Amino acid sequence: MNEELQTLRNWLRESQRIAVLSGAGMSTESGLPDFRSAHGLWENPRVTELLSATCLRDTPDQFWKSFREAFLTPAFHNAKPNAGHVALAELERRGKDVVIYTQNVDGLHQAAGSQSVWELHGNLRHVYCPECGAQYAMDQALHEPVPTCRGWSIKRNSCEEVLHPNVVLFEQNIRHMETALRGILSSDLLLILGTSLTVDPVATLPSMAWQASRRTVLINLTETDFDPYANLVMHTRVGQTLDSALN
Repeated sequence: MNEELQTLRNWLRESQRIAVLSGAGMSTESGLPDFRSAHGLWENPRVTELLSATCLRDTPDQFWKSFREAFLTPAFHNAKPNAGHVALAELERRGKDVVIYTQNVDGLHQAAGSQSVWELHGNLRHVYCPECGAQYAMDQALHEPVPTCRGWSIKRNSCEEVLHPNVVLFEQNIRHMETALRGILSSDLLLILGTSLTVDPVATLPSMAWQASRRTVLINLTETDFDPYANLVMHTRVGQTLDSALN
């Protein structure tokens, strides 16, 4: 076992409160695309325009067509937790207080068994009505090109509002940022897994941990701007690394 892996193993054993910040690199090992990578979907400005709150409001037919093409694909439908997701759930089973703040919308942390997961960008499991608040399973809502609410308005009229995916769209704010900041600052150890830390405001969270002198481990295949500040940096695959550290 190399020195870096031994250090990670020791820190996981010594730490009780472990905060996790996970990004797309966590899910690519389950076969999902990284939309922010080179040639990724978000490099196309037309796509980001179509997947915006404005497009959903003004041209919901175009929005829902684009949303299906981006997210409701066999890759997302068939994705399974990988060794990294399983390792984090195993840390919980071993009695560690593990709280995950994820930028991913795929639900793979929960599928692996993690109990405390805050989805900063929402999830693909549900859609909701912005008018009456009704919530539906994603699959249930996709029987029509533009899904609409089947609930009732406060005036007892049929709602029929266009449903929104429970995902943070372009032009919308990230969720649970204050909760993530509090959780990271109260942790013994911060694991930064599979994220290039290029998008604010999530990219600011590790610097808060660094200023508070929290131990930080960064595992990502490529370099990030936070590399000089993390206590331990490993340019390796998340799943393989975490699995090796626990076994």
